[in-house]
Amino acid sequence: MNNFQYKARDKEGQLIRGSMGSETAQMVAIKLETMGYLPVEITIATSPQHNLESFWQRWAKVRFADLNFFTRQLFTLQRAGLPLLGSLIAIKAQSSNVALRKSLEQIIRDIEAGSTLSDAMARHAAIFNPLYVNMVKTGEISGRLPEILNRLTVLGESEERIQIRLKSAVRYPLIVVFTIFAGFFALITLVVPRFVSLYSQFKTALPWPTQVLIALNYVLTHFWWFLLLGLAGVVYAFGQYIKTAIGRRQWDGFSIKVPVFGPLILKMIISRFCRIVGILMKSGVSILRILELARETVGNVIFAGVISNISKSVSEGKGMLEPMRECGLFPPVVLQMVSVGEETAKLDELLIHVADYYDSQIEFTIDNMVSLIEPILIFVLGLAVLFMALGIFLPMWGMMKLFQQ
Repeated sequence: MNNFQYKARDKEGQLIRGSMGSETAQMVAIKLETMGYLPVEITIATSPQHNLESFWQRWAKVRFADLNFFTRQLFTLQRAGLPLLGSLIAIKAQSSNVALRKSLEQIIRDIEAGSTLSDAMARHAAIFNPLYVNMVKTGEISGRLPEILNRLTVLGESEERIQIRLKSAVRYPLIVVFTIFAGFFALITLVVPRFVSLYSQFKTALPWPTQVLIALNYVLTHFWWFLLLGLAGVVYAFGQYIKTAIGRRQWDGFSIKVPVFGPLILKMIISRFCRIVGILMKSGVSILRILELARETVGNVIFAGVISNISKSVSEGKGMLEPMRECGLFPPVVLQMVSVGEETAKLDELLIHVADYYDSQIEFTIDNMVSLIEPILIFVLGLAVLFMALGIFLPMWGMMKLFQQ
């Protein structure tokens, strides 16, 4: 079987490109005609090792921002009354992301073959998670797809905004840490060797900071390959460990308890949980299905276990409040909102209010993160500079005293 690349036009005259495996070009043309396309050009695909475009496409990914932009575009076009296929074709033509464009091409073909939008999206799990697919499916069943897409846009853009703020906040600490390591590495590899030959001419004992620097220089220059292998081994072992059930549970438990970052991560998880549950309840999804989707997308094993307990309590007719109180992760304000929401049947509205409140708290925490981390960075930077200065200047002061004698 050969792999053919083709160009064809759909019913609206739009040019599409793709690839298909078949015995002959004539069979590809027949398949395209049965799918409702008019073949324009069919050629044998070039070998992957000689096709630079296919190499880059293999590594192309759909970023969170790309998915949010797609959702916003689809919502706008659907609200304007355009047909679904026409909307997808227009978005595909404007998309600059290769992976998203190829996925949209397949989604369009599946819809033309009779598939629903949600089923077509479900075949691209790397782009559309179960929460996204189920909300789209709910919109299709209820006939409120534009409204559901709008809620998906609000959810996605809220998370994207927090991610951008978080990356901006940690940029300064990362630059400081990188500068410390770069300066230390330059000192050990470039400066210390020049002083070693000078110090070796004298029979005086060197201070311990200088001895440490000389030892580090020897290790880095003679065993750098071993250090790289060791570092790669540690990273690989850690990655494999957190893939296990015990390792993942321990890491997720540590991530919500570590100072500074732990409370922030917990707030982000609670905000995501409340917003997902609130939006899906407004969309008409059953509460048990909502909790199942929230458990799959919350991103923390500890919190996923809590959601499982909540789901069990709800299935037994006991409500959400008691297991939320027992876990000890939800603050009193959330528990109070859930209690009032269950009593007044306005749980969806109150949970969205809680999510909005926590989003403001998250932004405040992120804005003040630098001021929280800055004293630690200054202390570490001061220790590093002091150690490097002592390692260089203490022997020089010793030599000056020796010359004076």
